[in-house]
Amino acid sequence: MERKASSLLENKKIAILGAGPGGLTLARLLQLKGAEVKVYERDFNQDSRVQGAIVDLHFDSGLKVMQAANLLEAFKANYMKDADRYRLVDKDLNILLDEINEGNQDNFDDEHFRPEIDRGVLRNMIIEGLLPNTVVWDSQFLSMEQVNNTWELKFKNGMTANADIVIGADGYRSKVRSYVTDIKALYSGATIIQGEIENPKIDCPDMYELVNNANLSAMDIGKTIAVQPMGNGGLTFYAASLYAKDWIETSGIDFNNADEVYAYLVGFYADWNPKFFTLFKSCKKFLVRPLNYFPTDQHWEAKENVTLLGDAAHLMPPSGEGVNTAMLDALDLSECLTNGEFSDLKSAVAAYETKMRARASVLGKEAIEGIKDFASPSRDSIEDLVRMFLNRKE
Repeated sequence: MERKASSLLENKKIAILGAGPGGLTLARLLQLKGAEVKVYERDFNQDSRVQGAIVDLHFDSGLKVMQAANLLEAFKANYMKDADRYRLVDKDLNILLDEINEGNQDNFDDEHFRPEIDRGVLRNMIIEGLLPNTVVWDSQFLSMEQVNNTWELKFKNGMTANADIVIGADGYRSKVRSYVTDIKALYSGATIIQGEIENPKIDCPDMYELVNNANLSAMDIGKTIAVQPMGNGGLTFYAASLYAKDWIETSGIDFNNADEVYAYLVGFYADWNPKFFTLFKSCKKFLVRPLNYFPTDQHWEAKENVTLLGDAAHLMPPSGEGVNTAMLDALDLSECLTNGEFSDLKSAVAAYETKMRARASVLGKEAIEGIKDFASPSRDSIEDLVRMFLNRKE
């Protein structure tokens, strides 16, 4: 690893909470600069949990960061070819848009190319670029307190650890966030019901064939189903619509009971092609999640020894920017901490947070504005989506 001295981080221990793409990328970038870093992750081990669907990295964000972390060649060896293709259908499975058979060439120099990679593969790839034992598994963060100018971190397993600087990369339910700000999340109006299918080729072959290793969206007025492949051959789907803020509590559905969720979805999508029901039937466990966001004008006073990145800092509705933004946060934070432009840690953290919040504000507003068109499309918004894709190809 390349190692450079950084006076701000000299003799400093850095703790990153959360081994997602943002936290791991930050660890990699800081280690390249010679910093002492540990990543604490609640998962029992590296293979204990399926990481979910694929993610696409963008030219001016995720791919840019991969290059800065000297991981772009590893990414090219691991990404899922052709998985960036998009197919849009209506509720009757009529194809409205189709990129699957266009034969476009993958081109990492094309700013519009957004290659996809399995989340688990991406995580493993970044971990392989870290020093041995950087990630401390089975470390669910509970709390921390300052003791003699350092943080003492406490974990559910009884372990404690000390750090001079703590970075919360622990996602939309971040426990580190409360040490930075008391600004709470707001409800976007949309909720998703998510399911994963381990063996779709057998359990729902028609849908497996329709997805064809690409991104599939099915839209009708007021509701959407999005389906993505996973690197292990499985599928992840998201059934989205607009619901009242308290719908999960008042719906009467036991979301831990797969049969009850299946019955609800079949009823909700009753006038859709029955092939969609095979997705629901093949799923053994569902996750229901309201899509929340942090205010786009949020602000807090910087602290010298704790900050946030990714969803922990600027949760927003899904827009394809989440992982990419978290990785850009990691790059900006690593540069502010190590580029020698700041005389003290608080100034470096403040500069990072100012840049991070400004970027997130723009992207967050776009995501909030677009969530209704995703979760509860109208006939006009579907036509606009088709028109946008066709114009992009001209």
